[in-house]
Amino acid sequence: MAASELYTKFARVWIPDPEEVWKSAELLKDYKPGDKVLLLHLEEGKDLEYRLDPKTKELPHLRNPDILVGENDLTALSYLHEPAVLHNLRVRFIDSKLIYTYCGIVLVAINPYEQLPIYGEDIINAYSGQNMGDMDPHIFAVAEEAYKQMARDERNQSIIVSGESGAGKTVSAKYAMRYFATVSGSASEANVEEKVLASNPIMESIGNAKTTRNDNSSRFGKYIEIGFDKRYRIIGANMRTYLLEKSRVVFQAEEERNYHIFYQLCASAKLPEFKMLRLGDANNFHYTMQGGSPEIEGVDDAKEMANTRQACTLLGISESYQMGIFRILAGILHLGNVGFTSRDSDSCTIPPKHEPLSIFCDLMGVDYEEMCHWLCHRKLATATETYIKPISKLQATNARDALAKHIYAKLFSWIVDHVNQALHSAVKQHSFIGVLDIYGFETFEINSFEQFCINYANEKLQQQFNMHVFKLEQEEYMKEQIPWTLIDFYDNQPCINLIESKLGILDLLDEECKMPKGTDDTWAQKLYNTHLNKCALFEKPRLSNKAFIIQHFADKVEYQCEGFLEKNKDTVFEEQIKVLKSSKFKMLPELFQDDEKAISPTSATSSGRTPLTRTPVKPTKGRPGQMAKEHKKTVGHQFRNSLHLLMETLNATTPHYVRCIKPNDFKFPFTFDEKRAVQQLRACGVLETIRISAAGFPSRWTYQEFFSRYRVLMKQKDVLSDRKQTCKNVLEKLILDKDKYQFGKTKIFFRAGQVAYLEKLRADKLRAACIRIQKTIRGWLLRKKYLRMRKAAITVQRYVRGYQARCYAKFLRRTKAATIIQKYWRMYIVRKRYKIKRTATIVLQSYLRGYLARNRYRKILREHKAVIIQKWVRGWLARTYYKRSMHAIIYLQCCFRRMMAKRELKKLKIEARSVERYKKLHIGMENKIMQLQRKVDEQNKDYKCLMEKLTNLEGIYNSETEKLRNDLERLQLSEEEAKIATGRVLSLQEEIAKLRKDLEQTQSEKKSIEERADRYKQETEQLVSNLKEENTLLKQEKEALNHLIVEQAKEMTETMEKKLVEETKQLELDLNDERLRYQNLLNEFSRLEERYDDLKEEMTLMVNVPKPGHKRTDSTHSSNESEYTFSSEIMETEDIPSRTEEPSEKKVPLDMSLFLKLQKRVTELEQEKQVMQDELDRKEEQVLRSKAKEEERPQIRGAELEYESLKRQELESENKKLKNELNELRKALSEKSAPEVTAPGAPAYRVLMEQLTSVSEELDVRKEEVLILRSQLVSQKEAIQPKNTMTDSTILLEDVQKMKDKGEIAQAYIGLKETNRLLESQLQSQKRSHENEAEALRGEIQSLKEENNRQQQLLAQNLQLPPEARIEASLQHEITRLTNENLYFEELYADDPKKYQSYRISLYKRMIDLMEQLEKQDKTVRKLKKQLKVFAKKIGELEVGQMENISPGQIIDEPIRPVNIPRKEKDFQGMLEYKKEDEQKLVKNLILELKPRGVAVNLIPGLPAYILFMCVRHADYLNDDQKVRSLLTSTINSIKKVLKKRGDDFETVSFWLSNTCRFLHCLKQYSGEEGFMKHNTSRQNEHCLTNFDLAEYRQVLSDLAIQIYQQLVRVLENILQPMIVSGMLEHETIQGVSGVKPTGLRKRTSSIADEGTYTLDSILRQLNSFHSVMCQHGMDPELIKQVVKQMFYIVGAITLNNLLLRKDMCSWSKGMQIRYNVSQLEEWLRDKNLMNSGAKETLEPLIQAAQLLQVKKKTDDDAEAICSMCNALTTAQIVKVLNLYTPVNEFEERVSVSFIRTIQMRLRDRKDSPQLLMDAKHIFPVTFPFNPSSLALETIQIPASLGLGFISRV
Repeated sequence: MAASELYTKFARVWIPDPEEVWKSAELLKDYKPGDKVLLLHLEEGKDLEYRLDPKTKELPHLRNPDILVGENDLTALSYLHEPAVLHNLRVRFIDSKLIYTYCGIVLVAINPYEQLPIYGEDIINAYSGQNMGDMDPHIFAVAEEAYKQMARDERNQSIIVSGESGAGKTVSAKYAMRYFATVSGSASEANVEEKVLASNPIMESIGNAKTTRNDNSSRFGKYIEIGFDKRYRIIGANMRTYLLEKSRVVFQAEEERNYHIFYQLCASAKLPEFKMLRLGDANNFHYTMQGGSPEIEGVDDAKEMANTRQACTLLGISESYQMGIFRILAGILHLGNVGFTSRDSDSCTIPPKHEPLSIFCDLMGVDYEEMCHWLCHRKLATATETYIKPISKLQATNARDALAKHIYAKLFSWIVDHVNQALHSAVKQHSFIGVLDIYGFETFEINSFEQFCINYANEKLQQQFNMHVFKLEQEEYMKEQIPWTLIDFYDNQPCINLIESKLGILDLLDEECKMPKGTDDTWAQKLYNTHLNKCALFEKPRLSNKAFIIQHFADKVEYQCEGFLEKNKDTVFEEQIKVLKSSKFKMLPELFQDDEKAISPTSATSSGRTPLTRTPVKPTKGRPGQMAKEHKKTVGHQFRNSLHLLMETLNATTPHYVRCIKPNDFKFPFTFDEKRAVQQLRACGVLETIRISAAGFPSRWTYQEFFSRYRVLMKQKDVLSDRKQTCKNVLEKLILDKDKYQFGKTKIFFRAGQVAYLEKLRADKLRAACIRIQKTIRGWLLRKKYLRMRKAAITVQRYVRGYQARCYAKFLRRTKAATIIQKYWRMYIVRKRYKIKRTATIVLQSYLRGYLARNRYRKILREHKAVIIQKWVRGWLARTYYKRSMHAIIYLQCCFRRMMAKRELKKLKIEARSVERYKKLHIGMENKIMQLQRKVDEQNKDYKCLMEKLTNLEGIYNSETEKLRNDLERLQLSEEEAKIATGRVLSLQEEIAKLRKDLEQTQSEKKSIEERADRYKQETEQLVSNLKEENTLLKQEKEALNHLIVEQAKEMTETMEKKLVEETKQLELDLNDERLRYQNLLNEFSRLEERYDDLKEEMTLMVNVPKPGHKRTDSTHSSNESEYTFSSEIMETEDIPSRTEEPSEKKVPLDMSLFLKLQKRVTELEQEKQVMQDELDRKEEQVLRSKAKEEERPQIRGAELEYESLKRQELESENKKLKNELNELRKALSEKSAPEVTAPGAPAYRVLMEQLTSVSEELDVRKEEVLILRSQLVSQKEAIQPKNTMTDSTILLEDVQKMKDKGEIAQAYIGLKETNRLLESQLQSQKRSHENEAEALRGEIQSLKEENNRQQQLLAQNLQLPPEARIEASLQHEITRLTNENLYFEELYADDPKKYQSYRISLYKRMIDLMEQLEKQDKTVRKLKKQLKVFAKKIGELEVGQMENISPGQIIDEPIRPVNIPRKEKDFQGMLEYKKEDEQKLVKNLILELKPRGVAVNLIPGLPAYILFMCVRHADYLNDDQKVRSLLTSTINSIKKVLKKRGDDFETVSFWLSNTCRFLHCLKQYSGEEGFMKHNTSRQNEHCLTNFDLAEYRQVLSDLAIQIYQQLVRVLENILQPMIVSGMLEHETIQGVSGVKPTGLRKRTSSIADEGTYTLDSILRQLNSFHSVMCQHGMDPELIKQVVKQMFYIVGAITLNNLLLRKDMCSWSKGMQIRYNVSQLEEWLRDKNLMNSGAKETLEPLIQAAQLLQVKKKTDDDAEAICSMCNALTTAQIVKVLNLYTPVNEFEERVSVSFIRTIQMRLRDRKDSPQLLMDAKHIFPVTFPFNPSSLALETIQIPASLGLGFISRV
């Protein structure tokens, strides 16, 4: 192609620029051959004359079309040159914020100097398993490619990470290792991947430091081999280190730091364990203060120290060793503070008791005097004797620094060895992936020995890189059978020879080190003599004799010879090392024990360890001369050997390259310095890769891609069925020069620039077509606009005229109305005035009359009350006088009687003293003794009676006295009241006098009142007028306030509704989160359980023979019972004796924390319940209030129902949790407690059991509340359903009334038209279906007639049979008929599974009805048989009686009739009986060896579940708890075994999920709980469990169902995942819409080829397969909906994640393809009646992403629309899609950076997750709504194919 065709007007080119490196310009005139000047127009607006080079006459580089800018792969650019590469990297880095770009096999990584959210585990999962070219460039893609090639090719891999200091090498290597650790996992439980990652903080702390270019610069090279086993899981790792920068220990440049570990120690000096180190601030130590920058912004050294210690612990470095490391490091710091004082020019000394040195000696455990001596002296050995010579201050300082460097280097090697030991694995390594993190090419103002070694290593790596790139290009050409011509590439072997060959720079350096008086100057002279003017790559500076220049592959570097010899020898004094070896601190000599030889003054220690010598070698004894001879390996020699070993390792592996670029020197985020970037691109080999690619055919297309892209350039006649031939014919016409392209087997190869030319042709043709389309459309639009304006003008005229006429009519009406209003208003005023006067007069009269009447009444009342008071007072006075008189009389009587009694007593005493009296008394004493005795007895009796009477009288007297006392008090009170009353009478009289005076005053005031009344009338009239005016104002204010109140009420109602909806959603989210957390725990439990089983199997395989003698059960072993009954069964007292036979083990004490935690949880639940109840009441009041205001809004009721359902579900979940915790506690009480504590009589036992009982009662209360809520919810749902149906029409009318806008009415009208069309189509379809049904019914009537005739014939035949055979014959005929009918309908509905399923259901119902009829007949037959037996017995007894009367001779032989013996009929109870020893056989036949496909096709759904439940019923009927427990546990374990064995089969998992749910529903349905018995028949209620409550087992089964569901999701995810990206994104469902973008992106030759292309139809077929399998297995419809929702979420999440990680998929046409694919998925949902499953909502993020690709993206209005539309996408996802948006055609525009910034500003307040990708592994929490079965258990038949003949029906 001629240059004149490309360098035309408006073509864009690149011209060199000293500031920006390359500048873009546009041609103002076509170029013609021979022109010396090009007229250019720069982007900043200037014009320029660009002169061509007269010698070369090279034209400037052409610029790629904008459509190619921002490509993922630099080799995909049409024009491959330096400015194109630089511009592409800049656009991706600055505009799109993409830091990774491919350049062939190289990954170019630009350091963003900012944390990016692109390294999370979700990104790792997205890249796992993907081909390298399928996703956007990333370090994870390179790591995945290496991992995949290792597994496929079984060849070791290497990832070579290189770049300048600060370019991000260490971080890239770290992320690569994290990827391997996450994807592969470890082969053991030792967490090797964690240890591999934990080695990073250790190595960073001891090997990284802050430099002027990087805050975390690696000052050593490392190569980490990550080992894998045969299953490609990490088993270990090994690390090699290269060239540690030891000089940094003793010297740091300005603004730099020493190694991080020193500053971490100083920051942690205040810790108690570090006090012995006697550290302080970093500025106090010479070795850490030289750089003047002891802190790094944003880095906490104390926190980093904690991370380092934690990593050491994880890697097995004990605390003692860690403290030893810190002691040595602290000793180095203190050694740096040791100062010297000069004695003279040749000697120095250390001050006595020098504190830094004493601290150093204490920490190192060495003698102070000895160390002090050898720091200031050295030993010189000659052939005959040894001399001790003092050294100068400068020499002593250098020796001190050399010792510090040597100790640090040894410590570094020791730590690396221990890290390798921790990462070493005993398992044999099968393969490895090496990660090389090595220094990049370095050039500074002063370059020394370290830079020389670094650049030497980079020369070797660059040579290996060039060879590998060249080899891959050659393989690609040979694979496509394209003629291969040799391409020249830069070979840097001469530079390598200059450095390492014989008499090379390193050889001369080693030779000079051996010389006794060798110096840097003499070595420089040798270099000049040997290589100057002899090697083109070696030069001498003009102004220096102590430096040399080497032309490296990247740039010229000048090295200063000063210090080369010293650094190469790395001298340290032997005596100082001997002092350290004699240390009492055990760890210090350990650092030096791996030295192979003694250290002499001329020997050197290795700065990096030799990889091959991993075990310490004992030093051999020999002669001193021999030892000195062996010790002449220098640093350069050792580095060269280790570098050769590294190159051998790399050459034996497949390399992968990561080139890190530093965008600027100031660490500014996302700032691109073109000069620095070009230097690094030239240095790291990226431009060399571009040059090799550009020399051949860089652009490569498959034939199909080329045809799809350039179909527009072909005519119809050019298109053939053979795509390859079509492409050939078209290319021969379009590109005449055949050397510009080549046809391979599968691809077309183009030279550089040809794709741009084809794009130009395509764009021209499309532009012409667009202009024609625009012309036609614009004309049509203008015509439409004119017609619309004309119609609008006519309409406006009509409305204006009508408005004028209506205004005149309105004026006439208002005039007449005003006249009428005036008439009535005047009449109203007059009448009002009259009524006011009349009312005032009446009021005055009434008040006056009332006043007089009240006065008269008061006077009469006072007189009446005075009379009453007088009456009562007089009566009280008379009674008082009477009582006083009576009391005095009685007192006088008592006194008189007492006096008389005293006199009588005195007489009796005198008589008793007289003698005659005694004589008289003694006469007849003997006769009277008996009489006296009797009298005494009688008197005693009388005395007793009297005493009783006396006590009674005393009681009476006391009561009477009390009464009298009370009366006296009452009378006193009445007397006081009387006095008060008399006072009142006097006061009343005074008041009467006052009132008379008042009356006189009132009469005088009356006249004044009348005068005031007149004035009041006038004031009142004026006030009324004022009040009327105020009233009108108040009415207006009232109306305004009412309006405001209405608006506020509406706003409050809306806000309350929104708040209610938000709170409801939040509660739903919280519930789902809690459920998801629980189900994730179950998932983790099942994973650990499987892991435990695997380990147990491995243990059984490892341990073949048990030890003789002692034999016991393994503590980890558990029976089938203990695995599941720990949470479901409470140990009863009857179980205790059976356990005593086991060996008694020491039981642990009771875990009281569990019990207290449970109590606390109960109280929290009560509080939560109360809060929820209050909130529910408040919400109900709000809903009722809003209902009263707006009854047309029924959706509030739905929110209330949702809230109640949420509360019910939450209470249920809390109930389950509490039960589980209770059961665990009970088990802990019964099994784990000490016997003396938990004995039944112990007080602690009783207290705990009482508390447990109260907690269980609380749980029962919660359970009742759940049932009540559930019943309320059901009733409310039933009540709200008809209400919704009734109010639909009214809501529609109200909505129509609310649509006041004409636009809305027009839209509504269009919607109604579409609705009508839809209804018409539905009506027609219904009509057709009704006609088909009528036709089917006619055929059915005909068949019924034939069936009727046949039945009549059969009936006639049956009547001829004997009665016993009739039943069997009729049953046989019925079975034959049903079989024929079944076969007929199977053939009829073979194509429609739904109809066949409905027919099967109706058939089952009919069979159930027939079985019920048969049962009724059986009952009738049994009754008749019983009656027959009774009658036969009576007849037999009669016949026996008659036979006794008949003689034997009278008996006549009669013929005996044959007797039919009927079979004994059974009344089945829906139970199955089996023997206990047959349990394993039952489980084996029914679960382990059952094939789901046969059961699903031939038998009723859920048959195994029904059989198992019927067996459980029989065990419950027998009250055999052991049998129930054993059967349930065996069932659960067997299901787990089946799923573990065949867990990858979707049918198996679906089958057992369906049966587990059915078993769970059976346990609920027949549990006997009222909530589950609502839908049962009376017969089913009879079959309920009677003896056992299996609620806990229901929870275990629910957990098992959750685990099966999660396994089902994983299975379908594994099946769907390979299809999703290909079917949803890559495949063109709408052909021709999305033209392939001209990327020319080459799939990596190492990537695995795609096995097949999936389409959207493949996904839909797979979904149909899943759905049909689940329906065949009888899975619950609600569960099917949840599975479908999960499937759609997986499809949406994986599609969106790949869209966010693939720049080539973010285009307008791809958005259309995605929306079409989503519509097909929605159509599938509609066909399956699953639109209400929530599956469509899971696709909302994908739908919005597709809309985002299609909407306009220019103005602020577009930004506002995008922000409101994309509410399901996060801010990070929206910005990522906009950044990735790539135009496919020239007329599409890119999204501007300013528009993206606008979007970010508008979304800055949005609170969403910063995570970029959706969690494709997320599983929605699953629920199992109760679904009772209508199938009667007694009707279930067990087919013989199941092999369950040992089971009998009961």
